[in-house]
Amino acid sequence: MHRTITAITLLLTAASPRVLAQKLAPDAVILSIAPNGNDSNDGSAGKPLRTFERAQAAVREINRQHDVVVELGDGMYRIAHPLLFNAADGGQNGHQVVWRAAKDAKPVISGGMAVTGWKVFDRAKNIWVADVPTGTDSSDLWVDGHLAPRARVELPRTDVTFTREGLTLHDAKYNYLATLPDPSRILVSGTGFFTERFSPVARIDGMKIVMQQPAWDNNLWGYDSLAFPYHPELAHLYLSNALAFLSEPGQWYIDPRQGKLYLKPSAGVDLARADVELPRLTVLLSISGSYDTPARNLSFRGIRFSHTTWMGPSSSEGYASQQSGSYLTGRAIAYPADPLSTCKFGCPEFESVRNEWQQMPASVQVSAAERITFEGNVFAHLGQYALGIGNDADAMLSGIGLGTGDITVTANIFTDLGGGAILAGGVHRDAHHPPRPEMVNRQLIIRNNRIRLVSKTFRDNSAILSTYITQAIILHNDISEVPYDAIDIGYGWGMHDAGGNPNYRVRMHGYDWKANLVYATPTTHRDTVVASNRIHGAKRFFHDGGAIYNLSASPGTLITENYIFDNSKMIGLYLDEGSRYITVRRNVVQDPDSEWLNINTVRAAYPLRISPDNTADSNWHDGTKIGGMWTNYQNDLILNDHLVSNGQWPEEAQEVMKSAGIEPEAGPVAYDDAQPGAGEPAKP
Repeated sequence: MHRTITAITLLLTAASPRVLAQKLAPDAVILSIAPNGNDSNDGSAGKPLRTFERAQAAVREINRQHDVVVELGDGMYRIAHPLLFNAADGGQNGHQVVWRAAKDAKPVISGGMAVTGWKVFDRAKNIWVADVPTGTDSSDLWVDGHLAPRARVELPRTDVTFTREGLTLHDAKYNYLATLPDPSRILVSGTGFFTERFSPVARIDGMKIVMQQPAWDNNLWGYDSLAFPYHPELAHLYLSNALAFLSEPGQWYIDPRQGKLYLKPSAGVDLARADVELPRLTVLLSISGSYDTPARNLSFRGIRFSHTTWMGPSSSEGYASQQSGSYLTGRAIAYPADPLSTCKFGCPEFESVRNEWQQMPASVQVSAAERITFEGNVFAHLGQYALGIGNDADAMLSGIGLGTGDITVTANIFTDLGGGAILAGGVHRDAHHPPRPEMVNRQLIIRNNRIRLVSKTFRDNSAILSTYITQAIILHNDISEVPYDAIDIGYGWGMHDAGGNPNYRVRMHGYDWKANLVYATPTTHRDTVVASNRIHGAKRFFHDGGAIYNLSASPGTLITENYIFDNSKMIGLYLDEGSRYITVRRNVVQDPDSEWLNINTVRAAYPLRISPDNTADSNWHDGTKIGGMWTNYQNDLILNDHLVSNGQWPEEAQEVMKSAGIEPEAGPVAYDDAQPGAGEPAKP
């Protein structure tokens, strides 16, 4: 039996997949914390502390001389402010600090509040109401462990005209909109071919919906915009976030001014007993030192992170999504006079802002940090990307981005999330060409994680996105039931690679080279391994992208022995613009109606060498469709290929299928009582 062997996989095999962190010293000091503890206690056995801040202070007193373990007792830890960990909170002088669940405990760090005291508001419509603190607002709500949909109605595109100011309505049935209270709380949202966008209303004047700026401007131009989505027949448009839209079971609406939360419960939900969680924080945990003194030697094990919300889409910036959680903000200096005419599908002015996109803030954040481990945790019921590793500075609570090394994410559960599971790396200039070596994101291991039912609100989020990382290892994960891509690596469309992307010299709308420097040196996206992942039920909503997807050059990168099946008849393995130096070897794609392999090499009839020097070797697939130019001219080669018919998978392919996904020796992955019931991401 042939197996792919690399120096990286040998290194990983030498370590247990369950215990990758350094073992604790025999004289490690153990402290305890519990929801019913007391900060006047000393934290010893039977005398737990109550707050994380007090436990952090205790750790700092001893982490220079000892390894330290903080054990969390069973129960819900409701926090009013994000937990902030810096260099002083990690192990000093080579010691380790571990925050872990006590034996048999299932601690939950929650940024939410439980909502009780429900009363009937409208019996005929089965709408209930409960009091919440005045001023409380949220984009998310969980009912009995399920993300509840906001109140919304679909708006047929034939009923509206897009203008620079907003939308003009064409049917008298919308007259009621002008009478609604608090119109500035209403959102216009829409899905396209690969983006999901949100833009807030300013006011409604008769049949005209006037939108807040700059969100509306930023949602009108570029690619797959609100006004001009690719493949309009697949696109949807909605109005959301008004009590008047509360019509379907499970929907909800919050009124901050009155302090009222409205809910139309789903069948079988008893609000007298239901667990209704309203998130009030965006960030639960921030781990960040500095480039000179990073946070080090810190682990989190057996903890559940829950109940966050991100209010960005409701702000005047909205969410002008561009791809996988990156969005455009601010007012562009070079904005076209008439974007609805001149920038329907890209324009030179739009190209000038490609380096200015922003990333959504993750619920748990790591930057300027080394040797950080997340093992056996549950990331559930979070409103945006769950775990952000080395993202751009403007996405980090600490204000310090990038700069991560030796980060291990192993044997965790990610489920029931508004956004994707893991967002690693940044998208700004400092991410792809860091001005100092300490800023490079490097040596990331994502292994043996179960990722399921994520990206429910922001369906354009990939489950795992690793942008500019040197040596990212994405290994033996099980990813299922996701609306977009399962694993995306790279970013930038090849524009920031050495010599740039020649496509942007000849494309019909030109390119602003003054705003986008042509680099002579490569980016930090290299030596990535995507191996032995089990991916099923991906691509359930968006058509663009692939189950495994790459952007830009990545020397030394290997995509191998992954098993992709039930892929919604979409692309399995996709090397998009600028992909170079990548080997795609010994993968199994089981989806007979899919395009099992695609490479983006052609634009506007020009056979440009924008994605050359890639090899697809010894793969198995039962689909016949292949996209792009796999030719000697491109030096994109398909070698030793195996088309399988009638389900007759050869022994080697069956071994790949069997070995993909979570390794048996990893043991039980976290605890699974936080998982929602079976189901798919919400369909329109």
